[in-house]
Amino acid sequence: MAVLLRLLKTIFHWTLTPVLALLLAFEEWGWEPLSRLFAQLARLPLWARIEAIIRGLPPYAALLVFLVPVLTLVPVKLLAWYWVSQGHAILGLSLVVAAKVLGTAIAARLFQLTHPTLMRLPWFNRGYGRWKNWKDGLLAQLRASFAWRASRAIARRAKSRAQRGWRVVRAAFSAR
Repeated sequence: MAVLLRLLKTIFHWTLTPVLALLLAFEEWGWEPLSRLFAQLARLPLWARIEAIIRGLPPYAALLVFLVPVLTLVPVKLLAWYWVSQGHAILGLSLVVAAKVLGTAIAARLFQLTHPTLMRLPWFNRGYGRWKNWKDGLLAQLRASFAWRASRAIARRAKSRAQRGWRVVRAAFSAR
């Protein structure tokens, strides 16, 4: 049994872990900017009142408010993958990306609003600490990998070239 468990862990490590790491990297990349974008909605009086109510919720109500919107996107993502399986790849993938971005934005903002309250739940506090340590370790491994460093270097060079090209185009049009 121990050999089988070790084999399953190895298979998981080499197959699912890289995919999970990339998904977590996407979440991490979008978390802050998307939550800042949603925070801008707090300028609207009604939205600000809703956020104030969410901040004042007791722990289990805060947990419900955090989880329900996130879980409601699961059927949307399943529908998107169904469309992909039925030959509507562009439609399905577009819906997956839209649901992922919207889900990340909603989750990020709701987590910011409910985090202090959720941390009052002892089991959540412990689980969140473990999750955060595991996630940070996985992302550190990803960022230390050759593939990640190489892709970041390529992206930096591409961005630099695009900026130079844009400056040339702007200079050509402003000279007229």
